[in-house]
Order: sequence, then structure tokens, then C-alpha cells
Amino acid sequence: MSTSKTLNMLEGLVKDSSFKWLLGKQSSFDEEIEEMGRSPSAGTNWIPELSPVANVVVRRCSKILGVSANDLRDSFKQEASESLKQPSLFARNFLEYCCFRALSLSVGVTGHLADKKFRRLTFDMMVVWEVPAVASQALLSVEEDATVSLEAFSRIAPAVPIIADVIICENLFGMLTSSAGGRLHFSVYDKYLCGLERAIKKMRTQSESSLLSGVRPKKEKILEIDGTVTTQPVLEHVGMSTWPGRLILTDHSLYFEALKVVSYDKPKRYDLSEDLKQIVKPELTGPWGTRLFDKAVSYKSISLSEPAVMEFPELKGHTRRDYWLAVIREVLYVHRYINKYKITGLARDEALSKAVLGIIRVQAIQELSLTNSMCYENLLPFNLCDQLPGGDLILETLAEMSTSREVHRSNRPKDTGTLQSSASDMVSQLGSVFGGSSPRSRTSEKTSSLVVGEVVVGDVNPLERAVKESRKNYEKVVLAQETVNGVKMEGIDTNLAVMKELMLPVMETWNLVLSLLNWDDPMKSTVFCLFSSLIIWKGWLVYVFALASLFSAIFMVLTRCFSRGKLMVELKVTAPPPMSTMEQLLAVQNGISELEQNIQDGNIVLLKFRALLFSLFPQASEKFAVAMVVAAIMLAFVPGRYLLLVVFVELFTRYSPPRRASTERLIRRLREWWFSIPAAPVILQHDDKNETKKKK
Repeated sequence: MSTSKTLNMLEGLVKDSSFKWLLGKQSSFDEEIEEMGRSPSAGTNWIPELSPVANVVVRRCSKILGVSANDLRDSFKQEASESLKQPSLFARNFLEYCCFRALSLSVGVTGHLADKKFRRLTFDMMVVWEVPAVASQALLSVEEDATVSLEAFSRIAPAVPIIADVIICENLFGMLTSSAGGRLHFSVYDKYLCGLERAIKKMRTQSESSLLSGVRPKKEKILEIDGTVTTQPVLEHVGMSTWPGRLILTDHSLYFEALKVVSYDKPKRYDLSEDLKQIVKPELTGPWGTRLFDKAVSYKSISLSEPAVMEFPELKGHTRRDYWLAVIREVLYVHRYINKYKITGLARDEALSKAVLGIIRVQAIQELSLTNSMCYENLLPFNLCDQLPGGDLILETLAEMSTSREVHRSNRPKDTGTLQSSASDMVSQLGSVFGGSSPRSRTSEKTSSLVVGEVVVGDVNPLERAVKESRKNYEKVVLAQETVNGVKMEGIDTNLAVMKELMLPVMETWNLVLSLLNWDDPMKSTVFCLFSSLIIWKGWLVYVFALASLFSAIFMVLTRCFSRGKLMVELKVTAPPPMSTMEQLLAVQNGISELEQNIQDGNIVLLKFRALLFSLFPQASEKFAVAMVVAAIMLAFVPGRYLLLVVFVELFTRYSPPRRASTERLIRRLREWWFSIPAAPVILQHDDKNETKKKK
């Protein structure tokens, strides 16, 4: 009965496809549906729960795997848990199962990206992922110009590691759809995959060449070269000297070959793999040591006496510099990850391959010229983990997954009848699955998840969860940063006015404390003194701070409850009168003069203490030493509570009416004693090395 229903459905679809052919609107899906309808085995290759286009994709997958669609369905029902086989989820989960198994087998073939059928298949998988069930009859007609959503791309593309990575998948999709309104077209996707194929061939050719043959170990692969074109030189700045040359980046080091008359000098090696406290950052360069042009990268490590600076001259902008800064940091960050989590063996090769593939994707995107400005860090996984909030948790999850895969490989029998490939083979192909995954499925030992290769059918793996959580936090950071950028004011006077308004409650509190200390109102000061002394005497000071924190928390909760749905109360600041350019310069000059005076006063205080410490003024030093001895005895033998009470009463009652006169006399004597202390002498010495450099 079900077979006859399937045949009737196929006959109807064939008729619809014939009409579309007459109207000139027949797509590749329609052609395959028509072919399936005429096939003698149509009933056995048709899955009733799937939409027609999903059946087409499953049929392609079954051809790759060499089994029928019904056999695939039986395998899925046998291996999958009951939660994956629920009627509402069966179609999409079964489609993912077929797609992931077919992709696991396809990517093991060298040069699969050059196959147009493979490129079309991966795109059609994304298209069909959005309409997997038979209930999607309204979307039966999928035209040639069908587009793909972010969710479908993020689900299918990471199954082929060369195409996308879980960490950067969303940013990559945004880059590919920057001019298409958030939907991915096949034309752009196809150009991207062709760009990946060209980047792979270029990298393979560079790695197999004789470049750096005398100093580069065989395991190092050349990732990028620059400075070979005279119109785009690379300049190395070391100290005051500048040399043009060729810059080469491998997956372990950075090499620079200075240009001689007809050849290159012996390359200098800047290591990126060892922990040498390396710092790679953008740098300003210019003639004779000036800092004018923002077009350079600085490399600094404990193995170098002074930083090496690589300049990438160009007429407009600093795109070359940004690209090289990103790819150098990617290699540096992946080795930091390896060293931090002590990644070894095949897992280490996988981590390096993840960084290499990220650089290949950036090179492919560069060829597309999709946008004028491009943030390379967003397409490189280890760069992005360094920026994202919770990026360390992503790397930690990645390390845990690598360790679990190592355990799985060690426990797996050598001859399982499944496709296995070593990391070295896959890196040499620069396009295969990293991690030696099998095209057959397996059930996780810890959960009921169905894993095909390294992808979880109908669910997300721990790495995807960590990335999603990090992105949620990143969105909060972006929103917060937008508010920060919105309240940044220009002008010193305006910023001072804002700060004054913000500090108004603190200033009012301070003025109240000063009023109590000066005994402007003796009654209030007396009550405050007695109450504070009681708190210190009873040892309740800790509870006072605890109550202050509790009241602050209660205030925030009540404010949140009563202000729901209301806009945030804006801070109103009276704008200061506008200042002319000359007035602003004078204000800056006055501020610098005051800062200089404060620094001088601070230095004088330190020099006087130095004089007391070394007894340059013996009489004052003796008094100071006696005071320190008395203070030490009190700290040693008097309980802290009583000592604090004495200090508080002394400071607070100093300006009370009975003690005001004696306090003023004491302060005068102390000031006279302080001014009588000479400052320790200072001699300025000039550095001979700097003088020699200036003369040169």
C-alpha cells in the first residue's frame, strides 16, 4: 500500500516537472525527481517522510555510500536514539545522518573541491536542510537561484573543515553574504570554494618548493610569502637600519631574507612555536626612526635584544599590514594553545591544521573582493578566541575534545573496515577531514548522541555550545561598547563637567565629613563621634560594611523592580561655555604645569624621606626613628581595635573647641620641622649609548 502511494506521488511530481520543462523553469532537482520516477527501483529509494528535494539529496548520498536509501534509513533507525527518531524531528535528523556520512567519505578524496558536483552537492544539502520534511510541500519547487540561511550553513558547512570551522562559521557566512541581504547564493559559494582550491594549490606549491631549504625543517609548511614584487616591498627595521627583502611565514616561524644585489641574504628566523614571551603588535614607522606611518608589524621576544619591525608600504590604508598581523598572530596563538594544554601527537597536527585552514579561508575570501574593509581576525579561529569573551573556555573545550579523540583512536581496533586517514596525509592534501574520522557512525559512550565523523546528528557538540555561549556574551559586550562610544565626549572642559556631575554625591558626602571633622555643628559632631567610637569599641565595624553592601544590593533590586519598562535615567550635565582653540591650548598648558608641579612635590617628599632614612640630617632622623619605635611598640602590644579607636578619636576631635588651639600649634611645629629637613642630592647622568646614536 505504501509503495503504491509512493509511486502515485512520484507520477504526480513527474507531471509537475514536465509542465515546468515546457515553461522553461525546470531545475536540477526537477530533473532528478523525474529520473527517480522513471526508475524501476523508485519505491525502494523513496523515503515517504522526506520532501521530494530531500529525497533527491538522500539519493545522491546513497550513491556515494554505495547503499540504498532504505538501507540508510534502516541503519539510522538501528543506531539513533528514540529522541532522534521522533516524527517531528525524523526528517531533518535522517537527512543530516545521510549528508554527514556522505561528506565524511567524499572529503577523503584528494582534490574534491575541484569537483563541481561536490560543490553543488554541499550547497544543495544546505538548501534542503531548510525543507527536509514531506510537510514542506509548499516549498516543493526549489529553483536554481535558491539561497541558504545562516542556520543551514552553520549546520552543514563545518562537516567539511576546509569550507568552514565551527568557531568562525557565523563570521564567514556574514562575509560571504555581505552584499546579498543575509542569504548565500550559489554563485558566491562556488567562487569561494574555487578560491579555496587555488589557495590550497598555491600553499602546496610553496611548501614543496626549495625556499628556505637550508634552514626550514621538512615538517614546516610555507603559508604565505610577500616582498617578491618590487611594487610591494617588505622593509625590515632593526634599530636605525632599514632593509628591503622577502618575508616568509611558515606554521612554526617567520623568516626574513634581506635583498642583496642579485640574490637574498641568509634568512633571519623569528620563532613563533616556542614560549619566548613573544609580542606581535602593529607599529608606527618612518624615516630616521620617526613614527609617522601605521603600516608595520613589530615582533618582540626575550631572544632579541631589540624588536624587529616589518613594514608593508602601500599608497592607501594598511590592508597588507592588517593581513600579515592577523596570520602571524594566528600561528603564534595556535602554538600558545598547544603549549598551554600540552597538546601532542595527532591532536597537535590537528590544531596546526585548524590554523592553516583558517589562513587558507582568508586567502580565498581576499580573492572574492566582497567588501572594501575586512577584519581578518574574525575569520581565524585562534585569533577570534583571543578576542571573544569566554574564548579561553572555547579553547579548553577544544583541548578536551582533542584528548577524547586521542583516547578513542587508541582504543579503536586497527582494522575496523572504515575509512581512516592520518593527520599527515590530510595536511598534505590540505582539504580533508582533520582527525581521522570514520564515515560510519558511532554512538557516544557518555550520551545517546549519534556521531558521524566529528558532527553530532540532531544536536550540537560541546565546542558548538561553547561558541554559542561566547557569542551571546559577545553580543552583550558589543551593546555595552555602543553605549560607551555614545557617551564619549570631546574636549577637556566637557569631560571635566561630566566627571564633576558624576562625582557630585561623593563630593557632597566628603563635604559632610569635613563639616563633622571641623565641628561646624558641635551637636552633630559629638553624636557622630560617640556613635562611631561605640561601633569601633564593640568591634561592629565589619557589620557596618556588610550592612552597607546589603543596602546597596537592596537598592539595586528595588530600582530594577520599579523601573521595569522605563528608560534609563540620563545624566544631565550643564555644558560649559565653548572655548576657543587658544583657550584650550592654554588650559592644556596650565594642566601640564600643575602636573609638573605635583610631580616635583612628590619627588621632594621622597627625597626628604631618603634623607631621613640615610641620616643626612641627624637631629630630624633621631626624632623620626623614636616616633617609628613608639609606633612599632603600639602596633605590637596594643590590640588593633583599641589602637583604631585611639587614632579615630585623635583625628576626629582634633578641631573640637577644646583642642583647636593646641592642634594648630602642633601642626605649625610639624610643618616647621618638615621644612627644616634637607632633600637628598640628585645628579643627572646622560646615557653614553644614546649620545653615540645621536652623533651617528
